[in-house]
Amino acid sequence: MAAQATGAAAAKAPPTSKSDDQEMLISGCEAIAHACRLADIDVVTAYPIRPYDTVMQMVSKMIADGDLDAEYIVAESEHSQFEIVKHASAVGARVFAGSSGVGWFYAFEALAVTAGLRLPVVAMVGNRALDDPGAFGTEHNDALAVRDLGWMLTWVETAQEAMDNALIAFRVAEDPHVFLPCAVSVDGAFLTHSQHLVKVPSREKVNQFLKPYNRGNKLLHPDNPITIAPQVNEDWLIEIRKQNDEAMKRARGVIAEAYKDFNRIFGRNYSPFLEEYMTDDADVVLVGQGTLAMPVKVTVRKLREQGKKVGFVRLKWFRPFPTEEIQQSLKRFKAVGVIDRDYSFGSPYSGGVLYTEIRSALYDLPNRPLLHGFICGLGGREVTIEGVTEMSEILLKSAKSGKLEKQVAWIGVRE
Repeated sequence: MAAQATGAAAAKAPPTSKSDDQEMLISGCEAIAHACRLADIDVVTAYPIRPYDTVMQMVSKMIADGDLDAEYIVAESEHSQFEIVKHASAVGARVFAGSSGVGWFYAFEALAVTAGLRLPVVAMVGNRALDDPGAFGTEHNDALAVRDLGWMLTWVETAQEAMDNALIAFRVAEDPHVFLPCAVSVDGAFLTHSQHLVKVPSREKVNQFLKPYNRGNKLLHPDNPITIAPQVNEDWLIEIRKQNDEAMKRARGVIAEAYKDFNRIFGRNYSPFLEEYMTDDADVVLVGQGTLAMPVKVTVRKLREQGKKVGFVRLKWFRPFPTEEIQQSLKRFKAVGVIDRDYSFGSPYSGGVLYTEIRSALYDLPNRPLLHGFICGLGGREVTIEGVTEMSEILLKSAKSGKLEKQVAWIGVRE
């Protein structure tokens, strides 16, 4: 069990497991559930809504089958769901929750407080469009809404990465230098419900990587009388905000160290913040996050066969934002196109959230690439080879002419 003996629940001996990895055909949701089992979570709360609901079904089955010993609490709303795990985390329990779309927004008061209290809640967001009009397809605005509150945010491409990043999220969030919540964003339908071959590691390997959650002297317990969430107003609030800022800055180094250990123990070859694809001799690159990586990579290969030097850079962590890595990567190219599966109405140049962040990150470079923004794939619409080809041609044209014709374009919109 993940909790301290003095926490909400007493420590238990973890069940034994084989030392070898098991290869399974599972969905992104099921992969997250296996991460919860391997992390030996103590408390999980559920108010399942599409498309993240399968993870809770799988976790409940694991508990019923005796594969996971955890408190499974069905809440009456997303708000209560995140309130419960917030308090459980304060008393030393390793916790997990999740939501999607407007359900994530319904929990917003609890989400804001969780970050402010430095509680390492790990959550899954099954990325989904925000109502109304009604939509269940993938968009990223749901998870992105907490980007300024102190939540760490990571996006994944495959079910394998979903499981692995969830384990990394527990490691990073619970590090005493960090103690911040983390949301693992999993694109709805494209990944939550699609099946991938996943190497599920042994409990022994996970125990090497992920140590028990220990709040130290910050544990809320009768033997350790402390105050959590006092009314501070103007007396101390700015100092507390500065402490959270320093924790988010420290998270960068903790993330890098966690990936180093993860690669060593599990035999992976992950880079912490960015994945580059066919960029070595590229003139232009597209940048994006989540499952749009697959159609972009397919298109890049096709364009390469035509002699067009196009590459792709996938952002893996949005918070903390990897500014230095973005600068070092993107300064090499003549033109960069940022694909947003989100919107930011009224923002500079009417661009998406990711475009605006990357534009800011590149501002101080003496030699900046030309930067295009593309809004694409909203509501779960496919990011197609035709759409990626169109974006690439715009970039190649800009690289040749040395100028932008238009900063931001919407791709695949019917006339």
